[in-house]
Amino acid sequence: MSNGRDDAVNGSGPTDAGDAAHAVDANLAHRVPELGALQLLLAVARLGSLGRAAQELGITQPAASSRVRAMERQLGVGLVERSPRGSRLTDAGVLVTDWARRVVEAAEAFDAGAQALRDRRDSRLRVAASMTVAEYLLPGWLIALRRERPDTAVSLLSGNSAAVVERLLADEADLGFVEGLTAPRGLRGAVVARDRLVVVVGPDHPWARRRTPLTPAELAGTALILREEGSGTREVLDAALAGHGGLAAPLLELTSTTALKAAVASGAGPAVLSELAVAEELAAHRLIHIPVEGVDLRRALRAVWRSGQRPTGPGRDLLSLTRRTS
Repeated sequence: MSNGRDDAVNGSGPTDAGDAAHAVDANLAHRVPELGALQLLLAVARLGSLGRAAQELGITQPAASSRVRAMERQLGVGLVERSPRGSRLTDAGVLVTDWARRVVEAAEAFDAGAQALRDRRDSRLRVAASMTVAEYLLPGWLIALRRERPDTAVSLLSGNSAAVVERLLADEADLGFVEGLTAPRGLRGAVVARDRLVVVVGPDHPWARRRTPLTPAELAGTALILREEGSGTREVLDAALAGHGGLAAPLLELTSTTALKAAVASGAGPAVLSELAVAEELAAHRLIHIPVEGVDLRRALRAVWRSGQRPTGPGRDLLSLTRRTS
């Protein structure tokens, strides 16, 4: 059998000190006038006129009168006496004004501190991007961001899509860009561009003289020069050919798109690359595009960020720029 003292010791009684404190805090906002009302009271004290106080704060005199009456009802005391000669504080109003001044000063310090945090946040932007986005899309976006935010220092880390995810989850980047089928686990994202993978060969490769498209089985059964596992290009290609026997063992695996293009152009073998990445080489006939039928090689390029942390400041502006220029 327990007694009241045991309940108090165990913290299981119906009224706990922590619960009582929480209840007091929860009701504080209902008992203390809001900041705008306190600023109005300080202006009345300084100017000696409700009308001039209203004008200084950019509100109408009826709105100011209503705000003062609401504050008086909330506190249960009269604060301002009005007469044809102006407005003056009651004795209670003088006391409340003194307290209000300290509250407003604390609020101003809070606002200054918050602005300092925003300034520090906005002074830098850490971007992590997959190779295709980093090389072919981000330069234009970052130039546009520089025009809008000349004081923001931007650092860019490039790698495959898996590396971008790791940097975001480790809080080593504020915003990322990946290539793939979906937003990776633990991240939220938005599609900012569309891309397509294309099969390319060097001008001297036997496929360069083909007159018919490749079949999915032919592509799957050919040793290709590939991006490494973890890249968005590899992920899309693996998924596209999964129902056709899967990819054959690669001829080469390279982590650089530039190196991969050079290998293909030299005649080492065929590759599957971003259409964005090979547009210049195709136009100059340094690489030849080989059509493929019966397989979907389209993909989305996404901006990604940590779940629950929507981009703010320069990250939000960069995200907005990608949508305007896509």
